[in-house]
Amino acid sequence: MTQDGLARTLTDSPVRGGPHADRFRALIRQMTGISLPPAKIHLIEQRLRRRVTAFGLPDTESYLQMLLDQKGMDEELRHVIDLITTNTTSFFRESAHFDMLASQIVPERIARTPAGQRPRLKLWSAAASEGAEAFTMAIVLAELQRRGMGFDYAILGTDISNRMLHRASEAIYDDDQISAIPAELRARYFLTGAHPSVAGKARVVPELRRRVRFRHMNLMDESYGVDHDVDVIFLRNVLIYFDQADKERVVARLAGHLAPRGYLIVGHAESMVVRHAQLTQVKPTIFQKT
Repeated sequence: MTQDGLARTLTDSPVRGGPHADRFRALIRQMTGISLPPAKIHLIEQRLRRRVTAFGLPDTESYLQMLLDQKGMDEELRHVIDLITTNTTSFFRESAHFDMLASQIVPERIARTPAGQRPRLKLWSAAASEGAEAFTMAIVLAELQRRGMGFDYAILGTDISNRMLHRASEAIYDDDQISAIPAELRARYFLTGAHPSVAGKARVVPELRRRVRFRHMNLMDESYGVDHDVDVIFLRNVLIYFDQADKERVVARLAGHLAPRGYLIVGHAESMVVRHAQLTQVKPTIFQKT
């Protein structure tokens, strides 16, 4: 889900005591895993207001009633999910994770590959948002290849937000989004155009775009259409928005998709919530499948 930062709230005081707020919270939790505490109900009304206006309705309560009781609202629900998911993402966020990917995880994986075979790493950004995390992985791996490490790799990015996935697939970022990337890497892995229509923007080079694919996925689904031999899964700053039962279910599913000795990387606020018999904590936010 978008999972790099999720919705924390629902709507403002006109809905706080309305008959549809509890039903709406239950529906969002069922669909996305996001828990919307009643105490924070007042903060997301701005996000729903656009849809209230689009339907010409007098208030958010009327909008929720339509959403919950009227048939044929599937497409509108997708709009709502896009609106209530918050997408905080940046390149090389929590850089220690990418340092470990380069210095330990990839060399370990190469060393385990039988002689005569070329290693092929599989990485999964399970809350891809607009793609910065997945493309950071690609930059790190491409740099290792430039230094002479022999391996192939493929990266999957998934998210619940179709809006974010569209942006990720375009792989176009504003200059301020890539400003923290070292100049040498920006020059190597991003393209800029001279036309005024693309001023202030840069696009990931085709060589990396070919390595990364994006598709829609909901972490609340009972099963994930992902390979079961993934070497590294990033799921950072998502589990904190789930209740305990959903956290455990999601972690168990992710563990089932890791290869033996594969790694699950979570956010700093989540290291205490990862509990699974097959996962051993090797760093505060990094777990290895044993």
